[in-house]
Amino acid sequence: MSKRKLDDETDAAPADTEVKRVLSRFKSDTGQVLPGGLLDLPVDITVDKLQAICNALLQQEEPLPLAFYVNNVEVTDVLKKYVGKDFSISEDVVEIVYQPQAVFKVRAVTRCTGSLEGHKEAVISVAFSPDGKHLASGSGDTTVRLWDIYTQTPHYTCEGHRHWVLCISWSPCGTKLASACKNGSIYLWDPNTGKQRGKAMAGHKMWVTSLCWEPYHKNPECLYLASSSKDTDIRIWDTKRAQTCRVLSGHTKSVTCLKWGGNGLIYSASQDRTVKVWRAKDGVLCRTLEGHAHWVNTLALNVDYVLRTGPFHVGSRANQTDSPLEYARKQYDAVGEERLVSGSDDFTLFLWKPEREKKPIARMTGHQQLINDVKFSPDGRMIASASFDKSIKLWESNTGTYIASLRGHVQAIYSIAWSADSRLLVSGSADSTLKVWSIKTKKLSQDLPGHADEVYAVDWSPDGLRVASGGKDKVLRLWQN
Repeated sequence: MSKRKLDDETDAAPADTEVKRVLSRFKSDTGQVLPGGLLDLPVDITVDKLQAICNALLQQEEPLPLAFYVNNVEVTDVLKKYVGKDFSISEDVVEIVYQPQAVFKVRAVTRCTGSLEGHKEAVISVAFSPDGKHLASGSGDTTVRLWDIYTQTPHYTCEGHRHWVLCISWSPCGTKLASACKNGSIYLWDPNTGKQRGKAMAGHKMWVTSLCWEPYHKNPECLYLASSSKDTDIRIWDTKRAQTCRVLSGHTKSVTCLKWGGNGLIYSASQDRTVKVWRAKDGVLCRTLEGHAHWVNTLALNVDYVLRTGPFHVGSRANQTDSPLEYARKQYDAVGEERLVSGSDDFTLFLWKPEREKKPIARMTGHQQLINDVKFSPDGRMIASASFDKSIKLWESNTGTYIASLRGHVQAIYSIAWSADSRLLVSGSADSTLKVWSIKTKKLSQDLPGHADEVYAVDWSPDGLRVASGGKDKVLRLWQN
């Protein structure tokens, strides 16, 4: 080593080699302070050490994977990089917010493993069953198709509709698939036989725009189904009798989207610029959520993923001795208070606490064109919104704070879906590609070309193993690692 270099390093060495320490405390993302009070930590403590200390305070027998945040920024290096320049080591207390992460990791899909042909018109909707073992698609050719995801061949073609199949929805128990068409008819199918269950449910005067089932923990028989229509009505059906139990009237224009929450409330979005909150058991209108200046296109709940998977232990380490009903209830309760997000043609989103407040938590702005799809991450901590402005935006789910924009598509984005561990997001676009995004880096993880035309629908299986996509080229594609 040269004398000059040695002198420089000696000059640069700090005179005070004592490691500085900082007073800290751990808080959950809901604001609960961990027992243990103030901790005296070295400022150069690593994330691994924070993991060990926090798990010890939580008294976890098996350590939980945790993420840590200081001032809303994730700690990925030593602590001192995140405490801010004006921070006083002697006086200030660092609040370290911890968030449990998914126990299992979903790997990014990287290649198309199957092209499922058979539909004669555009594929409008695709959906995996709650356990991830069945795949269904609805098409403009009036059919619903059930596919074998292992052999990647058609299982059954379900015929009965006389017009485009616009939406499909699996019951949370996984034993029934509902489909609805432009004629306003709703059919139920048995995924194991491909046969129609009961007679068609008719009553809507115009096409059906959305379907949703009563949550499993409310009724394990999955008896009741709600539908919305361009005729401005919402209908609740007894699927066994194929009869309307209740009609919810109040919207003045087409109802675009429907969600059935876990506490017995139904949320509906409409082209009349409102979101309405209904009590499912008696059809009473609880409140109307106002604020949007144009059509409301899409809704998402922070409990969507747990309601979708219901009784199925998909990638979970939870107590397998729980009954399916107990498990579904525990999963729902663990998420906490329901939050709703709405996306509109007015380029904005609103975040709501719809069970008790008419006033929004936040108005989320930044998109330059209409918002077509919005989804909460499965862990309920983040919101992704997809727009015709070719971008996806990420938002913090408690406050609606903007996090990042994901750019790469060159045309409108129609549909998005999260991986089960909330670490990845897939999007389908009019540019004929799918793209997989890393939430950690906020960057493109995989570019997935393959479709010959616009991609209308994407879904990520609840077990995280595969993605399905469909669109204008009439082909379903399956993507895996």
